[in-house]
Amino acid sequence: MEVFKDKLALSAYLSNKTKVGFVPTMGALHKGHVSLIKLSEQQCETTVCSIFVNPAQFNDKNDLLNYPRTTEKDLALLKEAGCNVVFIPEVDEIYPPHLPMQHYDFGAMEKVMEGEHRPGHFNGMANVVQRLFAIVQPHFAFFGEKDFQQLCVVKQLVKLLNLPITIVPGAIIREEDGLAMSSRNMLLTPTERAQASGIYETLTRIKTNSKGSNPHELLQYAHENFRNYPLITPEYIQFAYADNLENVKALDKSRAIILFIAVKLGKVRLIDNMLVYE
Repeated sequence: MEVFKDKLALSAYLSNKTKVGFVPTMGALHKGHVSLIKLSEQQCETTVCSIFVNPAQFNDKNDLLNYPRTTEKDLALLKEAGCNVVFIPEVDEIYPPHLPMQHYDFGAMEKVMEGEHRPGHFNGMANVVQRLFAIVQPHFAFFGEKDFQQLCVVKQLVKLLNLPITIVPGAIIREEDGLAMSSRNMLLTPTERAQASGIYETLTRIKTNSKGSNPHELLQYAHENFRNYPLITPEYIQFAYADNLENVKALDKSRAIILFIAVKLGKVRLIDNMLVYE
């Protein structure tokens, strides 16, 4: 496994590679990331993983400072998973002083849910993804469906910039109790971790009850169900159409509909989603 910190050296190394797959991460890797590495290995000849905690997509400085950093463990995990190349840049490699930040217009897609509650998040994410794409020049890039809204924005970014990159989604990987795997999970206290299973429990209850209820009733039920988990504070619970993230008002079952949830659990913010109407 080759490890690079210099973007020019990485670009040179990859210049003669065909069918490059790319998995961008912020580190603190887990089985969800490994599943994306494996997807890339199945479809590509060379798999590249980046580890970069992107300051531009944190609107809370404390969140940035507290984000877990486990580089040595990450490298061991990637080597075991069979990853070919790892890119671990410093901030000035990605954000040199002379290069201004770009502003992208993703329309209504970036103004709901995560976009509404984390202003500037998606432009920060898009800037780093665009810069990493420019360095790695991948043919395929792999993103997890746990961050479904981010996946949609990345697809839109590729369209806006007319990039020759195929975006491949990876299924949500869950713990035994259903909690979606996330780097932030390691920040939970044991008591908080026990209650975190309430997110998945709420999602599955809503899906189970979806046939005979309308969206308003289901959302009300979801809020009521979270009362069984007093440490969890819902930030938003929302149905949206999978194709454009439009808020579901009048139910149209001919389109796939996803239930999105964001909560605070102590100082930790967690998100999850589930396809409810296929």
